[in-house]
Amino acid sequence: MDELDSEIVRLLQTDARQSNRELARQLGIAPSTCLERVRALHRRGVIRGYHADIDPAALNRGVQALVSVQVRPLSRTVIDSFKAFAGKLPEVLHVFVLSGGDDFLLHVAVQDLDRLHAFLTDQLSKRSEVTGFRTSVIFQQVSNTAPTRLPPADQTPAATRLG
Repeated sequence: MDELDSEIVRLLQTDARQSNRELARQLGIAPSTCLERVRALHRRGVIRGYHADIDPAALNRGVQALVSVQVRPLSRTVIDSFKAFAGKLPEVLHVFVLSGGDDFLLHVAVQDLDRLHAFLTDQLSKRSEVTGFRTSVIFQQVSNTAPTRLPPADQTPAATRLG
């Protein structure tokens, strides 16, 4: 990635809905050049897509929780199977595969505590590979103003680099 690509990424992370013409104007380049650069970033997998940030409570899914899950036996087959299963559940917003004491972290959103309990007992506890889980209900959530804003690796401030 060169400086222009990095600036395109930065501007799109700030406002992904801006037009190509506006993006090109901010960069001081021709719209055709800008469009080709954005398309190349897509092809290379730098830009994976665009999405709307939806409030789960507005969709009657006001109770959110983080569920730590342990599975056994630990094998690629079991991990891949559980990951696929969890990722298809409508209650699950995110599936994280972890190292350490827990194997998965599920971010779930449901209508109420009864639905959360039903999800845990009817979905998770019935899976033979699940040996345990812990649930933490989310009371409040504070999001970074740009949760996916990432500088290119070579532009990470020196103070934040691990050494």
